[in-house]
Amino acid sequence: MKVSTIPFMAMRKIVAAVSLLLIVASIISLSTKGLEFGLDFTGGTLVEVAYDVAPDLDQVRSSLAENGYDDVVVQNFGSSTDVVVRLSNVFTPTLGDEVLLALQQENSGVELMRSEFVGAQVGEELREQGGLGMLLALSIVMMYVAVRFQFKFSVASVAALAHDVIITLGVFSVLGMEFDLTVLAALLAVVGYSLNDTIVVCDRIRENFRIMREIETVDLINVSINQTLGRTLITSLTTMFTLLVLFFFGGEAIHSFAFALLVGVIIGTYSSVFVAANLLIAQNLTRDDLIPPPKEEFEDEMP
Repeated sequence: MKVSTIPFMAMRKIVAAVSLLLIVASIISLSTKGLEFGLDFTGGTLVEVAYDVAPDLDQVRSSLAENGYDDVVVQNFGSSTDVVVRLSNVFTPTLGDEVLLALQQENSGVELMRSEFVGAQVGEELREQGGLGMLLALSIVMMYVAVRFQFKFSVASVAALAHDVIITLGVFSVLGMEFDLTVLAALLAVVGYSLNDTIVVCDRIRENFRIMREIETVDLINVSINQTLGRTLITSLTTMFTLLVLFFFGGEAIHSFAFALLVGVIIGTYSSVFVAANLLIAQNLTRDDLIPPPKEEFEDEMP
């Protein structure tokens, strides 16, 4: 099989500038705009209703406001006839029926589908534990790669994973998409997916350092990326095809989950090819880092 000879590392400075720009933009958006946390993290009540015909969402908001429900979020859920009403930190056992009665004043063809509540304290605990879980995952990855390969590889791998997570979070912040537990699960899946691709590239780099003696580090890394490129693209494309099906046909319940994975797979593939390898070069990786020095042999002195 013919191996491609794309000069990836010749573009490393441009790629580094693009990655830095994306990270800065993501951090600025996260700092100023933040994330649109779902009820899983903020606490509150979710009421889902079904109309016989597609309603005007502005009219739905007006109907609720007239009945004292001012701080609400109204949006379609899955189809134009299904509507979700989110109320912050408000709950009574009959709240779903009360919202239904308020909406039936304008349209009698409304049915209550579900009414759920998440406490604010539970939501805050979920948010904190989710963040700690992400940090724990990155720490374990760093320790594994340091033991399995070498410390410079662990730094490059974890930095690439952090790069993927920050940019994915930045996309959600910029687009204002809801961030709930399913999206957090998708981020953890992205960490595993991106790490798998990065490990494949790192393993090939290590093998080539033992095989290719007369070659510069930059050229060796470029050869290694080209050798694993076919596997990387096939894995990424098959995964993306599956996620696209879930995104368009999987329903509203997993819409954000599929979107987070789609963004993560794209960014993860990009970081596996460019970011991790770029960081290895920045750390001045050499053959001596991977091949331990030979042990000195001492001859027993004759008495």
